[in-house]
Amino acid sequence: MSNPKLTPKQRMAIERTKMPEQDASVRVTNFEEVNQGLTAEAAIEEAKRCLSCKTRPCVQGCPVAVRIPELLEKVAAGDFVGAGAILSADNVLPAVVSRVCPQEKQCEAECILGKKCEPVAIGWIERFVADWARSNGGAAKTPAAELSGFRVAVVGSGPGGLTAAGELAKMGHAVTIFEALHDSGGVLRYGIPEFRLPKGIVDEEVANLQGLGVKIEFNVIVGKTITVEQIMDEFDACFIANGAGLPVFLNVPGENFKGVYSANEYLTRVNLMGAWKGESNPTPIARGATAVVFGGGNTAMDAVRTARRLGSARAILAYRRTRVEMPARVEEVRHAEQEGVEIKFLVSPLEILGGDDGWVRGVRLQQMELGEPDESGRRRPVPIEGSRFELPADLVVVAVGTRANPLLTKTCTRLKLNKWGNIVVDGNHMTSIPGVFAGGDIVRGGATVILAMGDGKEAAVAMDKYLREKNRSR
Repeated sequence: MSNPKLTPKQRMAIERTKMPEQDASVRVTNFEEVNQGLTAEAAIEEAKRCLSCKTRPCVQGCPVAVRIPELLEKVAAGDFVGAGAILSADNVLPAVVSRVCPQEKQCEAECILGKKCEPVAIGWIERFVADWARSNGGAAKTPAAELSGFRVAVVGSGPGGLTAAGELAKMGHAVTIFEALHDSGGVLRYGIPEFRLPKGIVDEEVANLQGLGVKIEFNVIVGKTITVEQIMDEFDACFIANGAGLPVFLNVPGENFKGVYSANEYLTRVNLMGAWKGESNPTPIARGATAVVFGGGNTAMDAVRTARRLGSARAILAYRRTRVEMPARVEEVRHAEQEGVEIKFLVSPLEILGGDDGWVRGVRLQQMELGEPDESGRRRPVPIEGSRFELPADLVVVAVGTRANPLLTKTCTRLKLNKWGNIVVDGNHMTSIPGVFAGGDIVRGGATVILAMGDGKEAAVAMDKYLREKNRSR
């Protein structure tokens, strides 16, 4: 499979490509996508860097097991049709994943080339392939499997649910997704800003799944509109992927002042309710000259960069640890700083300050230093005596995590939960109820899009096996 025209030494001599980006001074005034995508020439040259390792560590590092070496070989040869066929067969949301997956911690982290050089830009190449396929009539369609006669329900149309639905449909099962909101995508639509993941791409990916026969019923809140038990009365199996959408707050005084949002509400108002469209869609949302966002993950980055685009001249990210511990993607941190976001490390919130009018006016913070490691192995931040200070703020967003919403689980007492309220599953993603499977954040707690997709893909295989074995035992 290796390219005979290039020796490993020659491939290692090729410099990693650069992703074209919208200029920072311009992009802070709009919600257009920051990364502009590789040219065909750049994608081909980058793909030639692959060493075609026999052990295929990049595939092992991919939660959805994309056949990366084969994909890169096709791209290096200029066979974009073949590359698109591989990508679409292995990943039902290729244009989405290539934009939001933390490849530097997944496939690229395992790339052998990265031990001596920069790893192959796998994510950027996958984005090129997915976008090329979208612009050239779509990727090769997976042949429809013979209908199995089984009906499968999926709870939630986020990345895990969509992936499971697509895989199950390709296996010949009739799939219906129950979505609580009025549009599809889950966190892909309401949690990730337009400048990182355009809504049109989510629409196209969902339409592709509907083309496979997947049905989506909106405004169905499982646990309120319908229960899991009622679903199982009608369907042969069910996959729960409703996420972990209950926000975690700081538990400090002043969180009830107007102008204080959870990241869930803030990003939902902007993304799902259209506040990013400006005056053409005047969604009620607080704006201010100074925004302070608490947190250090990708959601916090999304929130602070969104605030900057909505008019905050000063957008501040307050994080209780150091840059080394920050879980956000390196690229997102770099983009934020280019856009003028201030990051204050080793600060902890003490109080949110408000005025007589009930609106937030500032935050009181405590300067910290790193002490001894805690139970997670990370050094615990401890207060520095006499180092409290205040910052003005017209807008505060809390992005310190989420937990499981009990709306579904409290109406289904047969589901076994852990101490955090997450659903417990076995090695095949099956819950304590036969035929009911689960994956993504409702099982893991807050995690990444690609891990939820990995759960959905694995669960689909397990559900298919469960259904066919069930059929044989009849």
